[in-house]
Amino acid sequence: MSKVKTAIHASYFSIIGNATLAIIKGLAGVFGHSYALIADAIESTTDIFASILVLIGLKYSTKPADKSHPYGHGRAEPLITFLVVGFLITSATIIIYEGIVNLGTVRDLPKSWTLIVLGIIIIWKEISFQYVIKKSRITGSSALKADAWHHRSDAITSITAFIGISMTLLLGEKFKNADIYAAFFAAAFILYNSYLIFRPALGEIMDENLNEDLIAEIREVSLTVEGILDTEKCFIRKSGMKYHVDLHAIVDGDKSVKEGHELAHKLKDKLESEIESIGNVLIHIEPN
Repeated sequence: MSKVKTAIHASYFSIIGNATLAIIKGLAGVFGHSYALIADAIESTTDIFASILVLIGLKYSTKPADKSHPYGHGRAEPLITFLVVGFLITSATIIIYEGIVNLGTVRDLPKSWTLIVLGIIIIWKEISFQYVIKKSRITGSSALKADAWHHRSDAITSITAFIGISMTLLLGEKFKNADIYAAFFAAAFILYNSYLIFRPALGEIMDENLNEDLIAEIREVSLTVEGILDTEKCFIRKSGMKYHVDLHAIVDGDKSVKEGHELAHKLKDKLESEIESIGNVLIHIEPN
């Protein structure tokens, strides 16, 4: 299966999972008298739209290069990641606001069976995180990585809800707002996690050098091409699931322009065939 199909399948997995859990959490929160579960449902609802955005971004970012976009459309992916972060921040803000409003209201204590629901949700969301983060590593997709961390943040909010409801049930009326404070903690975690997702996507947009391992691999492969004596400068720009490379290769200074041109093509073809994640390659020949 190609990287694109792998990423798209993972996105569909997230959309279906988030939609199912949002319904389960919402119903359990309302009938189980738990604000923490309702807050959890709010986050899962925003996750649905975030996962849909990821899917749209993945499909658009894999469109081939054209006259207006000679390097392809891969930069759409970190832009989608920014939108996903926006959804995370929005969900955290809603959770905090609704929690403040509910602090002063008279509410029934949560039902004990909501803990069973939460336990199942926590296990499922961690499984979902492990599945999607694995696919993000395989594909190199920043948007898919953001989607994976949506699952992890959802698991954390469910854990805090579990703790809050447990305190309320075990310690009684004095701790009736424990699940709301648990929701506040979950919102803080979501905001922190938003930064962790936003930072690498920003680095991608700004062409930050975060690819030392790939640079080392490119240099190693380059030296297997007969006639390439060494490599000098190597610049990499990530665009979607591909990496565009500018490489300075050192050759014998006595070679003709034609021979140097042929060596550049051989090196380009070698890199593209050996390293799947490479997109466009620009070779500059330097005489020894």
